[in-house]
Amino acid sequence: MTSEVIVVGAGIGGVAVAIALALRGRKVRVLEQAEALREVGAGLQISANGTAVLRALGVAEDVTRKAVQSLGTSIRDSARGRLVTHVPPPAAGPTWYVHRADLLDSLVARARGLGVTIETGNCVQQYEARDDGCLLTLETGETQQADIVIAADGGQSGARQHIIGVAQPVFSHQVAWRATVPCAGTEATASATLTMGPGKHLVTYPLRNGALMNVVVVEERSDWTREGWKQTGDPEDLRERFAQFGGMVPDILGQIETAHLWALFLHPVAHRWHRGGLAVLGDAAHPTLPFMAQGACLALEDAFVLARCLTVEGAGGLSRYSEIRAPRARRVVAVAAANAHRFHLKAPLRWGAQAVLKLAGPLVAPRYDWIYGHDVTL
Repeated sequence: MTSEVIVVGAGIGGVAVAIALALRGRKVRVLEQAEALREVGAGLQISANGTAVLRALGVAEDVTRKAVQSLGTSIRDSARGRLVTHVPPPAAGPTWYVHRADLLDSLVARARGLGVTIETGNCVQQYEARDDGCLLTLETGETQQADIVIAADGGQSGARQHIIGVAQPVFSHQVAWRATVPCAGTEATASATLTMGPGKHLVTYPLRNGALMNVVVVEERSDWTREGWKQTGDPEDLRERFAQFGGMVPDILGQIETAHLWALFLHPVAHRWHRGGLAVLGDAAHPTLPFMAQGACLALEDAFVLARCLTVEGAGGLSRYSEIRAPRARRVVAVAAANAHRFHLKAPLRWGAQAVLKLAGPLVAPRYDWIYGHDVTL
């Protein structure tokens, strides 16, 4: 065995935990199944709890330089785009709209600068957790082993299955579309816009200093149940499905040339986060629906806490890591799941909800101070 830590998955959580460990003097190697670290995904929201971790990792300045600081969220009705209310940004600190590729570029550069090795084209086929470590079998048949293996291998994690067995996810009966379109970089665009309609909603916000607009569209349906976010959808089909939306929505959807869609599944938070020398983090431990924009932030929090626990307690820190992180992950995931249907109310419930929002808009953000104000680096 070697004191080297192996991380599986060069996404945000995987590279973040590699940095956190390297800053504590550990030798880290990251295995990534893709042949290259390509620009994938689209926009992310990094609230103050995530920024705190980025600051501790030494990348916050580089990330925010390429991002847009949020001025809050405008909530609009779908019929004519009428403004219902404006929700100010959280008091805990700035929320940043950042392209996933830009965030990952900053993390990868920092990791490599600290001596972390990132090896692409390495697909882990099998995990074998042991009391004294973990054995990995790659797709090529090659085996590798380490005292500690950290799996940040996504919502369909093979490591998670090895730790807790196969758990059947539940289809939420919602499908999401994701795209980016060009937009003018003005201060007026520095807010997110949530447009809500019966059974559907659309979220937009700026990226890359206002050069791009991130578009996420969610609709209730049951005819698309393939999990995974890289599947290509037909932009014309998207436009037809949202033809009843007014305001700026038709113009925004009219610009989309390439869209991806994926079915949203409810996965339970893992009841166990480690086995032997194998641990999971991020979506591998707690896949979440996107309705609180906390997926990336939770992964960053996991990464920092896991690295600190391993530093303080060695391999025994894996138990402490899950004790700290599991309760918070369950609470955040539950809030995101509850928001799913609040965005899709039909009349007359929608009218009543809008009346409440109009009066209570400034009070929405403080409800979630326990999310945004949480700082795992203290």
